[in-house]
Amino acid sequence: MTTSILKIRTMSTLRVALAQLAIDENKTTNIQKAISFTKKAKNQHADVIIYPECFNCPYGLKYFAKYAESIPSGETCSIISELAKELKIHIIAGTIPEQDGNNLYNTCAIWDIEGQLVAKHRKVHLFDINIPGKIKFMESEVLSPGNTLTTVNIKNWKIGIGICYDIRFEEMARLYRKKECQMLVYPSAFNMTTGPLHWELLQRARANDNQCYVVCVSSARNTEASYIAWGHSQITSPFGEVIQDLGITENMAVIEIDSSLVEKVRNEIPIFKQRRTDIYDTIYKHNK
Repeated sequence: MTTSILKIRTMSTLRVALAQLAIDENKTTNIQKAISFTKKAKNQHADVIIYPECFNCPYGLKYFAKYAESIPSGETCSIISELAKELKIHIIAGTIPEQDGNNLYNTCAIWDIEGQLVAKHRKVHLFDINIPGKIKFMESEVLSPGNTLTTVNIKNWKIGIGICYDIRFEEMARLYRKKECQMLVYPSAFNMTTGPLHWELLQRARANDNQCYVVCVSSARNTEASYIAWGHSQITSPFGEVIQDLGITENMAVIEIDSSLVEKVRNEIPIFKQRRTDIYDTIYKHNK
């Protein structure tokens, strides 16, 4: 009986580490901090660790080209690849600025326990906003957009990857749901204007609408930075409940989640079987 329970637990649970790192302008320091947190996560038996958006450099237009590297042959990727292999841990490595020819991308690289690059996701929706008197930011002045969706499989979990602003686009999350993802992960860097308004709201909405776990990992808040991150790295359940909120300081948490809850919610409230596509024809129908 005990052995059977352990097998079921192993198949359905995942220990996820959220690493809310404090980022500065020293790339070496940032990478070493990621290494340190990953070792702590492994000591807490994490299966996967997730870094924030721009984990090896400050987030900002003036930094992207300066810190850009190729993927997977750049300095940061080489170190993270070896780390994943050494510790036998999956790493969803936030994002780094990626140089590919003449183009720059905001890119998330995902590494397996053998240190192999299993996928990379280029930010699909660039962060271009203008709220007069509060914030103006135009990623498109420097970055190019990605054009693909990205899913990875980690310990029997199918995970959809987005980056920060991607979470605002429900269509993208819905396509991941149609691909049977049980979790959506968004390395992020919401700011002090949109963070208080929409950070938790968007995560709970995506989790509730698609009946899956949602994880957003931010850098810690640095009030002296040119771009101040909201912080509050968070994991939300398929019921739309906030399971963990890391606040604003540098911190890490390891949370065990269970895919059986995803199935429970989807069976009890079967909205995907109840959609009236005979009335509303949407993008989802054409992307099966």
